[in-house]
Amino acid sequence: MLSGKKILLGITGSIAAYKTPILVRQLIKNGAEVKVIMTPAAKDFVSSLTLSTLSHNKVLIDLFDEDTWANHVMLGRWADLLLIAPLSCNTLSKMAHGQCDNLLLAIYLSATCPLLIAPAMDEDMWHHPVTKNNISLIEQHGCRIMPVGYGELASGLVGEGRMAEPEEIVGFLEQYFVNSGNLKGKKALVSAGPTYEPIDPVRFIGNHSSGKMGYAIAEELAARGAKVTLVSGPVAFDKPLPGVNIVKVMTAEEMYESCINEDDYDIAVMAAAVADYTPSSVSETKIKKTEGNLELSLKKTKDILKTLGASKKESQVLVGFALETDNEQENAAKKLKDKNADMLILNSLNDEGAGFGYDTNKVTFFFKNGDKKDVALKSKKLLAKDIIDAITELL
Repeated sequence: MLSGKKILLGITGSIAAYKTPILVRQLIKNGAEVKVIMTPAAKDFVSSLTLSTLSHNKVLIDLFDEDTWANHVMLGRWADLLLIAPLSCNTLSKMAHGQCDNLLLAIYLSATCPLLIAPAMDEDMWHHPVTKNNISLIEQHGCRIMPVGYGELASGLVGEGRMAEPEEIVGFLEQYFVNSGNLKGKKALVSAGPTYEPIDPVRFIGNHSSGKMGYAIAEELAARGAKVTLVSGPVAFDKPLPGVNIVKVMTAEEMYESCINEDDYDIAVMAAAVADYTPSSVSETKIKKTEGNLELSLKKTKDILKTLGASKKESQVLVGFALETDNEQENAAKKLKDKNADMLILNSLNDEGAGFGYDTNKVTFFFKNGDKKDVALKSKKLLAKDIIDAITELL
């Protein structure tokens, strides 16, 4: 799978660097050509002699080595992929804020190839809000982040923050190169987030959808070469996605109009939590609190998934979501049929770690041919890969 691929491996100052000789060996064994770049701090954790012997290439550390200049621009253009493993908290911060005080950072800032990051740090550092923000920043700049592992840490604690194992990284790379570009030329429509239905100028009816699942799906589709339009309701984060046209809407009616206008699609994934009802009338001024009760008259909103299903062409793949609290399986199967979808993804609020607001999800895939597939609890980013794999098979 990696035969002939040019991998530039960046190693930073983390105890997890001890795993990198195994990683280099496995990359070479799988046919990749590997060049290694180390930060000065990484020298304290792994030997450059070991890495140069295994990679069959000189390990580069400094921009200037005696009379030699390491051409960071050409290195970033040579590679098919820049892999930074492990990524320390310190280097993450520098990457997020554009610092350039070593060779690896110079390559990162000038690289034209895709970037894959395998973080490694202690659990408290991994969960710190600053770290989360820095991860978000480099994701916005196009980096793909491998999930950290759970287990024993260098501090002696047990928790999240371990770098992915070399076998996992190699497997991730193999899958990346297999999938990269396999949806090139395809047009995809994705909806995400909640809708807000106004009652008056300051109040609305809404729900707790974060939009994370829809955004992860749009990001994965774009990474595989699809031309993606993401119709997004109001979300709490501002996350530009490379290669994704984001259309921001507020109400169910606005989302309906935006989705229906994008009828020239190959793939449509309706992941948004669209309001089923909206106020029959909206007050032009703020409704004042009075002694009596306030009664609202609600009317049904337009059904986006059903409308798309009614006009769906044989060549198009339509995917819907269902969030259920009871009779989950029966309701999901009925919705799949009623909406004329090809695949329906069931969430249950009864599953711990799944549903609104979480970074993880646990779902069941329902297919038009009657097949079902349970997917264990995992990050929404990894789940997005499973969803797009299933869609690719349907195509």
